[in-house]
Amino acid sequence: MASSSSSSYNSPCAACKFLRRKCTPGCIFAPYFPPEEPQKFANVHKIFGASNVTKLLNELLPHQREDAVNSLAYEAEARVRDPVYGCVGAISFLQRQVQRLQKELDAANSDLIRFACSEINPTAALPPPPMNTPRPRSIDHQFSRRIGNEGGGFYHQQPPAFPLPNYPLPWNDSPSGNINDGGEGSM
Repeated sequence: MASSSSSSYNSPCAACKFLRRKCTPGCIFAPYFPPEEPQKFANVHKIFGASNVTKLLNELLPHQREDAVNSLAYEAEARVRDPVYGCVGAISFLQRQVQRLQKELDAANSDLIRFACSEINPTAALPPPPMNTPRPRSIDHQFSRRIGNEGGGFYHQQPPAFPLPNYPLPWNDSPSGNINDGGEGSM
């Protein structure tokens, strides 16, 4: 920090040089905008304005100012590159990338588990179940009949390899709509 204050006597900080004013020894910009980084202040000034940055830095404690200037400089540079989204565009891009990589990691983990299980018991190696397993056939048939999906459907399922129990359906299929119409559920 001593080097930045001594350099303010020799040459003005980037902020004072940009604003074409004399850089005083107590300049609030000097520690954070060195003369070697003129573009840093130019971007911050373009997006936030010098008076707003001055007000902000004066309201903060001295140990918080450097982080604030770094945040302002990052946001200003992002706004210069992408005026609409700024750093939110970069954050959204990175979040989508994390989601994609998480899906790849989940798929790799499931493959690893499947391969590990097949090595432990090779006779029990079955293909993994599909992600969206349709309901049992008897319910699918009733559901497709009720919504008028007679000839084809959303559910293209092979018949089960084992018989499914035929439980009574929770809704009433009687034409009158009464529950106690003599159907299976009557008391």
